[in-house]
Amino acid sequence: MACPFFMPTHRLEGGAWLHPSRLPLGGGWKGHCCAPGHEGAIPTVEQLTQFCNLGYAVDCPRLPAERDCDAVRFSVARERGSQLLLWFVCEAAHTPAEHGTLEYDVSLGLWTSVHPNPRIQRMAACYLESYLLRRTQPALAG
Repeated sequence: MACPFFMPTHRLEGGAWLHPSRLPLGGGWKGHCCAPGHEGAIPTVEQLTQFCNLGYAVDCPRLPAERDCDAVRFSVARERGSQLLLWFVCEAAHTPAEHGTLEYDVSLGLWTSVHPNPRIQRMAACYLESYLLRRTQPALAG
């Protein structure tokens, strides 16, 4: 579950995670903060590792006290032909606050339905990128 105020921009290679593919966005990401009053702030590697890529960042100094959700999670719901359906869940206090689906056409390389929040849509794109990369690259032993 990524922080709902995190705007991922590019992959964070060589992060400190034991299993980066298990992260909410399918890998570690660099980016910037979009929390009110901190828009554009660049998190440190430690903050990216402990807060931004994981959500529920109650110790993050930029996390606003009033917020709609604490974390965002994604999963692949269905692959049918070139159509890929993603589920998303925005959680508040470990309870779903919002949920729904987003659709992507792999053959056309475009979203056929999108989330109205640009941060959540960007996170979905990052999750999808990680998913498609894992799908096309063989797993490595060890």
